Amino acid sequence: MPLHLHPGLSSIQKNAIELPAASNDMETGVPIHFWILLTAAPFLGSFADCVAQRLPVHRPLVAARSQCDHCAVVLAPIELVPVVSWIALGGKCRHCLARISPVYAIAELSAAALALWCAAVVPGWLIWPTAALGWTLLALALMDFHHLLLADILLLPLVFLGIAVNFSISEALGLASLIGAAIGFGGAFAIREIYRLVRGRDGLGLGDVKLLAAAGAWISWDGLPSVLFIASVTALASCLILWLLKLRPSLRLSSDDPVPFGIFLAIGLWIVWLHGPIRFGFA
Repeated sequence: MPLHLHPGLSSIQKNAIELPAASNDMETGVPIHFWILLTAAPFLGSFADCVAQRLPVHRPLVAARSQCDHCAVVLAPIELVPVVSWIALGGKCRHCLARISPVYAIAELSAAALALWCAAVVPGWLIWPTAALGWTLLALALMDFHHLLLADILLLPLVFLGIAVNFSISEALGLASLIGAAIGFGGAFAIREIYRLVRGRDGLGLGDVKLLAAAGAWISWDGLPSVLFIASVTALASCLILWLLKLRPSLRLSSDDPVPFGIFLAIGLWIVWLHGPIRFGFA
C-alpha cells in the first residue's frame, strides 16, 4: 500500500489558479523574489526566535535591545549578524564567554531553508503568503519548544490569512477553507474534551486545537488527517532519535510527559500545504 504525496499546492489549487510569470533578474535569470526571500529569511528567523522567547513572558519585542542571556551586556550590531556571528564567536558570548544556545543559529538557518523550499515549490504570488505561513509556523514551533505554549496573537491571524488566501484562489476553496477551520477546531476540541473526561487531565493543549483550526483554514478538511499523521510519525521518530542518541534516558511515551506537539503539527501543515494530502492506495 504505497503512500503518495501529490506535487504542488494540491491538484485542486493548481487547476484553480492562473498565475502570472514571476519577474526575473535580467542578468542571472533568477526570480527577484528569490533574492528578497533569501536575504530576509535569516533575519526573520532570528526575529521568530525572539518572538518565541519573549512573547510568552511579556518581554518587549522591539523596544528592548538584544543582550546576552547570562551577563546582560547589550550586543553590538556586529554580534547580531545571523549565523555568521554565532560561528565567528564560537557559540560563546565575547564578554562573559558563556555558551550561546545553538537554537538561534538553527532558527536562522531554518528560516532560510523554508524560503528556499518555498521558492522551489510555490508558483506566482502564492510565494508571499506561503513564506509568511512558514515563518509564522517556525515562530510557533520555537515557542512550543521554549515554553510549551502557542500564542493566540500568532495563531488567529494564521487562521484568517489561510481563509483569505483560499478565497483569493477561488470561492470554492474559500468555502472549503471555512469548513476546514471549523472541523479542525471542532474535531480537535472534541478530542481534547473526551480525553479529559476519560483520563482526568488535558491531552491536547488549546494552542494545538487552534493550530489545527489554522491547518484546516489553509489545507481544508481533507488535509487534516494527513497533518495529524505526519505530526504523529515525526513526533514518535523524534522521541526515538533522542533515545538512540542517549539524550533521553528512557523512552516513556506516557501522558505524564509534556510533548511540544505544536512543533510536529507545524511540520505537518507545512508539508501538506506545499505537497498536498497523503493518499493511501494500491499501485
